[in-house]
Amino acid sequence: MTATPSPTFEIDDDAIGWITFDDPDRSMNVLSEAVMTRFADVIDEARVAAQEARVRAVVIRGKSASFIAGADIDVIGRTEDPALAEAQIQMGQAIFSNITTLPVPTVAAVHGVCVGGGVELALACDHRVLSDSNRTTLSLPEVQLGILPAWGGTTRLPRLIGLQAALDMLLTGKKVRPSKAKRIGLASAVVPAPIFPDAVRAFALGLVGEKGAPRTRRRSFVQRALDGTPPGRAMVLRTARKKVLAQTGGHYPAPLAILDVLAQTLGKPVDESLAAEAREAAVLLVGPVCKNLVHVFHMREASRKGTGLPATATAAPRAVAKVGVLGAGVMGGGIAQLAAARGIESWMKDIQHDAVTGGLQHARGLFDKAVARRRMTKREAAQAMDRIAGGIDYHGLSGSDVIVEAIVEKMAVKKSVLAELEGHVSADCIIATNTSSLSVEEMASALSRPERFCGMHFFNPVHRMPLVEVIRAPGTSDEAVATIYKLSLDLGKVPVVVGDGPGFLVNRILGPYLNESGFLLSDGASIETIDRVAKRFGMPMGPLRLVDEVGIDVSGHAGESLHKALGERLTPAPALLELGRTGRLGKKGGLGFYRYEGGREKGVDESIYAELPSVPTPSSGRGGLLAGEAGERVIRRRLVLAMINEAARILGDGIAASAADVDLAMIMGTGFPPFRGGLLRFADTLHPRGIVDRLEQLSDEFGPRFAPAPTLVQLASEDRTLYTAFPGARG
Repeated sequence: MTATPSPTFEIDDDAIGWITFDDPDRSMNVLSEAVMTRFADVIDEARVAAQEARVRAVVIRGKSASFIAGADIDVIGRTEDPALAEAQIQMGQAIFSNITTLPVPTVAAVHGVCVGGGVELALACDHRVLSDSNRTTLSLPEVQLGILPAWGGTTRLPRLIGLQAALDMLLTGKKVRPSKAKRIGLASAVVPAPIFPDAVRAFALGLVGEKGAPRTRRRSFVQRALDGTPPGRAMVLRTARKKVLAQTGGHYPAPLAILDVLAQTLGKPVDESLAAEAREAAVLLVGPVCKNLVHVFHMREASRKGTGLPATATAAPRAVAKVGVLGAGVMGGGIAQLAAARGIESWMKDIQHDAVTGGLQHARGLFDKAVARRRMTKREAAQAMDRIAGGIDYHGLSGSDVIVEAIVEKMAVKKSVLAELEGHVSADCIIATNTSSLSVEEMASALSRPERFCGMHFFNPVHRMPLVEVIRAPGTSDEAVATIYKLSLDLGKVPVVVGDGPGFLVNRILGPYLNESGFLLSDGASIETIDRVAKRFGMPMGPLRLVDEVGIDVSGHAGESLHKALGERLTPAPALLELGRTGRLGKKGGLGFYRYEGGREKGVDESIYAELPSVPTPSSGRGGLLAGEAGERVIRRRLVLAMINEAARILGDGIAASAADVDLAMIMGTGFPPFRGGLLRFADTLHPRGIVDRLEQLSDEFGPRFAPAPTLVQLASEDRTLYTAFPGARG
């Protein structure tokens, strides 16, 4: 194996040994096998130098803008043998443990991103000195990949900062900023970024002759009782387990494994804890959940690095310094706030001053919430708010590089406003519509330059939902797609390029899913049962609860549009048509399938059954063939296959370029369970042959809405999977 030139080791005039990670072939340092092999050699060099009194302290540092971005994810995805996985983990543990036995003080100098194995390396040092840069964060995201920190992170973190603070990082993967790191005892010092190298040197010199464990922060009596005693730790772990199970439904084994390791090893020798880490991590690493989560990670990375264009395209995105927003409602205000939060000037236009004022107030409210949740400082929020302005005239939109239309969902109104808008913007300005259901191609017909027009469909609420559907009409230029795709990335979103068609991608797949829940109601399944089955499958909420969340009126309109566009197989379920006549609005009105008080769900509203003539009432003995475990399997099959079938049609229609695009959109837009790897990755575990067999059975029983998509029939006959047939080729 050829040794990598990173890390290096050098000794300065003050007898400080500097281990520097700076991989010349990567923008960020990654702990690959070659890097770890070289690191082991470098530690040995430092040990010899310390023993010979040539080194009085050792500092480990990264690139000028980042520390270490963790282990090589590709290795995690490829490993299939648990014995080999455990051996590889133990090798990494041994290398990091060698840091702890160096005979001189050790310091991790962390400036910029420090992730996963980078944090574990820092934990093996005596001290961690952080820069106060906004770019400096520490996180242990292994749990998000279905594994646990196994190079000492699960062992050393709770011993350093206490069990409760450690669980907050280990079980969530959340980022910790320097101020919090200092507060919880993770950082020994936080120093100004402009003088970081000199401050680290001074800190290291101050440690000379003081090798040993650093003092831990003073904890309160309650913290000492909970973190420092067996009964206290048992209570903390028991509470954490209940919370994990409530949040994950037990679908994710990694957080439970972390709790198991801690329960078994806290208070015991470090070596025993490291051995438990390795055992548990090896089992997780080769399991299906880890493989699926790594697959999701790679999809996200591909989206982040992509352009939204075919691999052969050469167009480049335009720079965007100012975003105009046409319409200052909740969506418009949310889009303007998001742009401003990301450093982009934004201007909202509406036809009434009150509407503009409302949009500005909505944006300010979002900033206030970000401050309250410590995601922004008051100063940062004020500076961002200064980047938003608005008015009723078009002049404020001049100079915009991109304008996003977010007005009422009426085609005639949109076409009229877009045609008027075009006369007030530069020839280079790219225009996008935030429509959720209307034809982008038809809207473009109102423009003299349709090539600069496309869809930019945000999901509500804008500041929380990660997906943006970039909708390409037949006449949309590569430059327009690339610009909106890049802008979506700059706004912190996950863009997926889709074709123009009814419901685009996410809403088109959700249509049959939500509609089938209405048929299940009429067939005797209860509201609780339908939603429970969906949640047990892994969906964040059941389909009927989702109808309430979206709004019964909005859902009804969307269902009507899909029926009109796609025909008989999207004929609305009688129960949902009846629901639309009840006057209930769902969550926003306080009453739908469920009752709501103060925005909080308070359980199923049993009176709704009396308002839906096609649905059996509780007294009539609901359930029938849909009762019990067998019935729940039928419910799950009908709901999930409805989505898979429509997704296959979307691929066949060219609305999505790849199976991965469908899966990424469904995960980011609906919360489809990541542990399953995506809708179509899950479908491939059933294989198109099995799916077609099941759909034909359902079609015989329930009619043409379950007729297998031609794409599935073809793949079944060819013995091919969806991922094989639709690998995608975007840049």
